[in-house]
Amino acid sequence: MALIDQLFNDMLSKGGSDLHLAEGQPPKIRRHGRLVALDHPILTAETIRGYLQEICPAERWGRFLETGDLDFAHALGTVARFRVNYFNQSHGMGAVLRTIPTKIKTLDELNLPPVLKTMSLLRSGLVLVTGPTGSGKSTTLAAIIDLINETSSRHILTIEEPIEFVHQTKKSIICQREVGIDVNSFADGLRTAGRQDCDVVMVGEMRDHETISLAISAATMGSLVFGTLHTNSAVKTVDRIIDVFPAAQQPQIRSMLADSLKSVCAQILLRTADGSGRIACSEILLSNSALSNSIREGKTTNIRNIIQGGKNQGMQLMDDVIQKYLSEKKITAEEAYMKATEKSRFSQAAPHA
Repeated sequence: MALIDQLFNDMLSKGGSDLHLAEGQPPKIRRHGRLVALDHPILTAETIRGYLQEICPAERWGRFLETGDLDFAHALGTVARFRVNYFNQSHGMGAVLRTIPTKIKTLDELNLPPVLKTMSLLRSGLVLVTGPTGSGKSTTLAAIIDLINETSSRHILTIEEPIEFVHQTKKSIICQREVGIDVNSFADGLRTAGRQDCDVVMVGEMRDHETISLAISAATMGSLVFGTLHTNSAVKTVDRIIDVFPAAQQPQIRSMLADSLKSVCAQILLRTADGSGRIACSEILLSNSALSNSIREGKTTNIRNIIQGGKNQGMQLMDDVIQKYLSEKKITAEEAYMKATEKSRFSQAAPHA
């Protein structure tokens, strides 16, 4: 048993989601959104180096020493998997290790909007799951991919850095490629996907111009493409995609996005009022003619009105869901105010607003 397994077990027993290691500090875990120190000694240079090196393959350890940054996945037997990031910081080495559940939860188990199930029925187009780091984007996408895998016979390709949820072949053929091992980059993975007869492509992160361009092209040409962005609303998601491109290319991208975008699910996690955990809060945008026209004409400010007018189809604004949770006393007024888009709507209820 690796020495670091003691920290993993301690974190899991306390219900933590992330293990934070940094030289000169005690190990800490993130529990229900807050950082809490474990009852362990302060990490010395020798201790943290030992922890990090013992679970890292030799060739990757060499890469980390050379570049000062590394991503990979680690399995604690059959108990849990972790998404691992190693980095150098001003006081020495550091790492964040995030728990990846070994069982993929369904959309129902995650208490996500039922309309997301319809994303598994799409045959082409672009579906984006967005939100800040740690908002459950990967968990939501894994649930949708698993639903496709269970209900239809398609060729599913995932491109991830690193591979998080491990999917077993069910009705579909599923191929998972890891950036840095199986393919050089997200863009390279997308470029070769066109030659692999893929029906569904999941891109772990659409972080640069080339990857976004290739994802939109694949969706336009008939693949169903899922991707993630670090944006916290549907409006910001559409703007972010278009703004990645030079001004001369933006009219063409607006046209391609207008034709291919099927849905945006912007997601955050809210701390529950009783402090027992967190609940997902989602803004849902679905494709219709009004959305296509607004994107094509560069009128993304219309999107909030489109969502409000599309409630019967399953669309919803983030602040409306926050208001619902607050009225049901599932979250505190302070939490509602802190996470709301329009703060003024919740300022009277929040004690410190």
